[in-house]
Amino acid sequence: MYDDDGYIIITGRTDDVINVSGHRLGTAEIEAVLGHHENVAEVAVVGRPDAIKGEGIFAYIVIKGEDTIGEEVSMIQELNKLITKEIGNIAKLDAIRFVPGLPKTRSGKIMRRILRSIAKGEEITQDTSTLEDPSIVEKIQNLVHN
Repeated sequence: MYDDDGYIIITGRTDDVINVSGHRLGTAEIEAVLGHHENVAEVAVVGRPDAIKGEGIFAYIVIKGEDTIGEEVSMIQELNKLITKEIGNIAKLDAIRFVPGLPKTRSGKIMRRILRSIAKGEEITQDTSTLEDPSIVEKIQNLVHN
């Protein structure tokens, strides 16, 4: 946006940009597309190192209602079709994990640094005591690494 003096104002999460095969993609843009799916309650997207593409797209998705393995498989296909239609093939998801919740602060901010560390397989060094539900971090780690 431009302000009254003509200065450019950048809004959104400009620090969350993933470089996939030389294409810079905003995680907020990908999250917005995934959030339009009727069965997606919440979503968080982070980058994870990829030997070929530089970074791959890793999505954590909280779905509405009860889920089954069959529903998850078809939903992965639907989500990638949605991404391809709205953004393009370059933004196809490399990994999707259906999780029971996302690590949030008490004010509701999703802690993407923690999710990024989990996706990379790194040890969590951030303080998780300020999270709304600190146990969610361990649940997500078990889902991602098992």
